[in-house]
Amino acid sequence: MGSEANSGVVVVGGGVVGLTTAVVLAERGVRVRLWTRDPVGRTTSAVAGALWWPYRIDPRESARAWALRSLEVYEELALRPEATGVRMVEGVLGETPMDEADSWAAARLPGLRPVTEAEYPGGWGLWARLPLLDMAAHLPYLRERLTAAGGAVETRAVADLAEADAPVVVNCTGLAARELVPDPSVRPVRGQLVVVENPGIRTWMVTTGADGSMAYFFPQPGRLVLGGTAEEDAWSARPDPGTAEAIVRRCAALRPEIADARVLEHRVGLRPARDAVRLERTRLPDGRVLVHNYGHGGAGVTVAWGCARRAAELATG
Repeated sequence: MGSEANSGVVVVGGGVVGLTTAVVLAERGVRVRLWTRDPVGRTTSAVAGALWWPYRIDPRESARAWALRSLEVYEELALRPEATGVRMVEGVLGETPMDEADSWAAARLPGLRPVTEAEYPGGWGLWARLPLLDMAAHLPYLRERLTAAGGAVETRAVADLAEADAPVVVNCTGLAARELVPDPSVRPVRGQLVVVENPGIRTWMVTTGADGSMAYFFPQPGRLVLGGTAEEDAWSARPDPGTAEAIVRRCAALRPEIADARVLEHRVGLRPARDAVRLERTRLPDGRVLVHNYGHGGAGVTVAWGCARRAAELATG
């Protein structure tokens, strides 16, 4: 570990990527302060579904490696679901070929297999047991783990990354990197969700229709999360009633009991998309170390631990 890291690191960004990166650094003995504009419960990550599987993220080979490293952590955290918010849950990955999974995931997911007609009537895809995260529990867990390791969380807005008063700054600002870096290649991919009372569904499902429309449902403690949308370059954080009705209709076509479930909440999140994740070490104008860790799109949860470990290596190397 270099002398710069001994003097402390500021991680900017309090979503799942920033929190996980801060945890990895703090548990390696680095003095860490996490600067977050929004409380944990109001970050984009708080809206996430959140199923482990690489989704809309490049570079593909690196993303799969980061995902597998993250899987190891989530499998361990799933042994304590009440504390960590992580559970291993079975479900259907619709329209996903087995030969694609064979190339990278099958060896690590022994239960992975083609779906049966009973599991996914009229469709094709994979049956898998994957980590499913309850972000309402997981984000506070990460924050508590950070503070237990000696890290500090400070709520503050940042207009310039150079404001961070540490020899090493780690940029995990997601969509805000568009202005802060600035990096105009970062763009929003809008996702809308409907949260309903769970009518007794215990498995999850992710599908893509012939017209490209998405439908998915994730059973979370006390609720069922329905989705979704992937609207590129859409900035509105206001739920659209017509979109919500369409989401419920698509999910009810998969499981009819969803049609009568009572709606609890509407949510919108803006995924921080980029042509490829930016995970690299560079310099601030004054020469201090700056590590970028952003552009994860809809796969922040999936790759969080793999990217965090790499970012920590870059920050302390």
